[in-house]
Amino acid sequence: MDSVVVKSNFGLTDAAVAERQADGRVNVTPEPPGRSLAQIIRSNVLTTVNAIIFVLFVLVLISGNWRDGLFVGVVVSNSVIGVVQEIRARSELARLEVVTEPSALVVREGETRSIATEEIVLDDIVQLALGGQVAVDGRLAVSNGIRMDESMLTGESLPVLKENGDDVLSGSFVVAGNGRIIATAVGADSYASRLAVEAKTFTAAESELRRGINRILQWLTVIIPVASILLLLSLLGEQSWQDALQGTVAAAVAMVPDGLVLLTSLAFMAGVIALARRNALASQLSTVEVLARVDVLCLDKTGTITTGEITFADIHPVGDTTDSEMRDVLTALSSVDAAPNSTMAAIVTEVGTTTDWEVVASEPFNSARKWSAASFVDQGWFYLGAPDFLIADDHPARVITDDLSTAGKRLLAIVRSPEGPDGDALPGDAVPLGIVELEDEIRPDAPEVLAYFAEQNVTLKVISGDNQVTVAAIAERAGLELSTPAVDARTLPEDLGELASALDDGTVFGRVAPRQKQLMVEALQSHGHVVAMTGDGVNDVLALKEADLGISMGSGSEATKAVADLVLTDDSFSSLPTVVVEGRKVINNVERVSNLFVTKAAYAVLLTAVVSLIGSPFPFIPRQLTLIGTFSIGVPGFFLALSPEVELITPGFLRRVLWFSIPAGIVAGSATLAAYEASRRITDLELGEARTIATVSLLSIGLVILAVASRPIRVWKIGLVGGMACGYGVVFALKPVRDYFELEVFASSAWWYAVAAVVGAGTFIALIPRIFSSRLARDFSGG
Repeated sequence: MDSVVVKSNFGLTDAAVAERQADGRVNVTPEPPGRSLAQIIRSNVLTTVNAIIFVLFVLVLISGNWRDGLFVGVVVSNSVIGVVQEIRARSELARLEVVTEPSALVVREGETRSIATEEIVLDDIVQLALGGQVAVDGRLAVSNGIRMDESMLTGESLPVLKENGDDVLSGSFVVAGNGRIIATAVGADSYASRLAVEAKTFTAAESELRRGINRILQWLTVIIPVASILLLLSLLGEQSWQDALQGTVAAAVAMVPDGLVLLTSLAFMAGVIALARRNALASQLSTVEVLARVDVLCLDKTGTITTGEITFADIHPVGDTTDSEMRDVLTALSSVDAAPNSTMAAIVTEVGTTTDWEVVASEPFNSARKWSAASFVDQGWFYLGAPDFLIADDHPARVITDDLSTAGKRLLAIVRSPEGPDGDALPGDAVPLGIVELEDEIRPDAPEVLAYFAEQNVTLKVISGDNQVTVAAIAERAGLELSTPAVDARTLPEDLGELASALDDGTVFGRVAPRQKQLMVEALQSHGHVVAMTGDGVNDVLALKEADLGISMGSGSEATKAVADLVLTDDSFSSLPTVVVEGRKVINNVERVSNLFVTKAAYAVLLTAVVSLIGSPFPFIPRQLTLIGTFSIGVPGFFLALSPEVELITPGFLRRVLWFSIPAGIVAGSATLAAYEASRRITDLELGEARTIATVSLLSIGLVILAVASRPIRVWKIGLVGGMACGYGVVFALKPVRDYFELEVFASSAWWYAVAAVVGAGTFIALIPRIFSSRLARDFSGG
C-alpha cells in the first residue's frame, strides 16, 4: 500500500487515487478485438468470392478479351456495400454500448461514489450488491451473507458462500447478500480480463441461415473447379485457347454465387441497425434471426410484465400486533440492508431506516428460501419474506394472504422467533406478526405485446418466483388469457420429460426457484421448442444463459445484461415485436436471395456439364452472363434483401432453397440450351446470333424465377420485375451497348425457339412451389 491505509469504512484518499491513476493501476481492460476500419475494409475486400472473381478477371485479361471483365465490378460493389453497412452497424452498436456501460460503487474519502468500472483503481473499496457483477479481483473486507455465482468463470452452478478475507473473482456476480471488497487486481491483471474482452466482441454466431449457406458454398467450392477444368479440356479440342478460356470463365462466373454472402450479411446488419435504432442491443448478428424462430416465450413477471417499480400499499397486523409495532420492525429490518432491492426500497421509502434497535446478526434474502432475517438486542429474530414460506397453511393469516394474492398483490410476511435460522430452515416456533402489502405496476405496453405474440402463435409462459396466484392475477390484468390454473412450481416433477409435459399444459408458474427456471427452459427445448427467456434479476441468469435467446431489460442487474443475447436498453417491452419483425425480414429475404443465387449456380453447372459432353461452344460469353446476372439476380437481389416481408417462419431453410432452386435451375438451363442448340443446328444461326437467343431466353426465364422466388407478389415486386425487363430492353435498343454485349438483331424463325423455351420453362417454374409443396411440407420439420 502506498502512503495510505485502506479501511473498509473510509477507502482511498483522492491523492492515493490520483497516484494510482498516474502509474496505470486502473481497471482499464485491453480493447476487445473489435475490428478497426482497416480490418473492416480488409475483411470485406479480401474474401473468397472476391478472390475467385479476381482470378477469373485475370484469366480474361490473359485471353485478350478485356471487355468480358465487366463482372469484376461485383468485387467493387461487394466491398463498398459491405464496408459501409458494417461501419453503420458498428456506429449504432457503439451508441448503445455507452448507455449500457456498467458502473460501480466505491468508498473514497469516507463517502460512497458511483464511478465507471474503468475508473476503479488498485486498493479501492468496491461495494457489492445483489445482482451486481464484480468488475475487479478483490479480497472480501465486509460480508453480509454474500454468495457469489462463479459459473461464468468456473462452470460451478452452485453459489459460493464467501467470508471475510476470501478472494472474489472478477466476472462473478452476487446472488445473495452484499459486502465490500478491496481491489487486488485490476485491468489486464484481473482474472476475467480476457473473458471480458471475448464477451464484448461482436460476433456472427452460427444460425440455421448461415449453416445452410455455408453448406451450399462448400458444395460449390468442390463443383466449380472440377466442372471448369472439364469444360476447358472439352473446349480446347474444338476452339482456340483464347475462346476456350473465354467460355470457361463465363461458366465459372455463372457458377460463383458472387452476391449471396454479401446480401446475407447485408440483411443481418440491416436488422441489427433497425434494432439498435429501437434501443435494442444485440450481442450477435444472429439474434434477429433467433427470436423470429421462437415458438415459446418465457416471461419473468417482475421487470417484464410489470415495470419493476414496487410501491408500498398497506400493513395488515395479525393477532395482537399493532400497526405501530409492525412499522418499528420494518424500520429495524430496513436499517440492516445496506443495498436494498426494489422490494425493500419500497418499504424504506415508507418507514425509513432510523431506529434505535441494535442489530446482532442478519441473514440476507435468498431467492431459494424466499426470506431474509435479522436479530436485534432484547428483541429476538425477525423474518421477512414470502407468506407461503413463513406462515403455515392452516394459520388464520393465510386468509388475508389468499384474498390479497387473488387480487394480484405482492405480499410479504413478518414472523418473530427467539431462535435464529438453522441453515435455510425456519424455527418451528416462529409467530406471524403481520402482512405487508405492496403494489406492482403493469407495463403500459404489456397488453399489446402479449396480444401480439398470441396472434403470432408464440406460446407464452409466465415463470416467476412470486406466489402463483398473485402472478396469475397480474398476468390477467396485463391481458393474458388463462385457460388453466396457475401452478405452484414446488409441485412440478424433476424428471425432464415429465416436466416438459407439465409445462405444455400450464401457462403461469409461481414459486419457481432459479435453478428450476433453467430446467424449465431445458425441458421445453427437449420437446423441440425454440425458447426465448426474458428477465431482469439475478435469479433469471441461469435461465437466460440456457435459453436460445436471453433477453434482459436495460435497468436489469449487471449479471443479466452480461449473459443476455438482447438488451432492451430503454426497458421498452414493445421492442420485442420489432425484433420478431426484423428477424422475419432477415430470414424471408435471405431465403429469396438464396433461391436466386442457387438457381443461377444450378443452371450454370448444368450448362457446363452438358457443353463439356457434347463439345459445343459455350452458349455465353462472360459479359452476357454479367448482363443476365445483373438484371435477374444482382440488382433485384439487393432490393429483396431489404424488403419488408414478415411472414411466419417455418423450419427447413436449406431444403426449401434446394427443392426450389435445383429444379428451377435444371429447367432454366435445359430450356436455354435447347433453344441455343436448336437455333444453331436446325436454323444454322451464326454463333453470335445463337448466343443472343440464349441470352434473351435465359434472362427472360430469370425474370420468371425472380417473380416466383419473390412471392408473395406485391405491387412493388411487379414493378421490380418490370423495371429489370425495361432495363434489358434499353440495353438491347442502344446499339453501342448492344454491340458491347455482342447481342445481335436479326430476323429468324429461331426466335420461336426462345419463345417456346421461355413459355415452357416459365410455366414449369411457376408450378414448382405447388409441385413440391407436399415434399416441402414434410421437410419443414428439419433444417
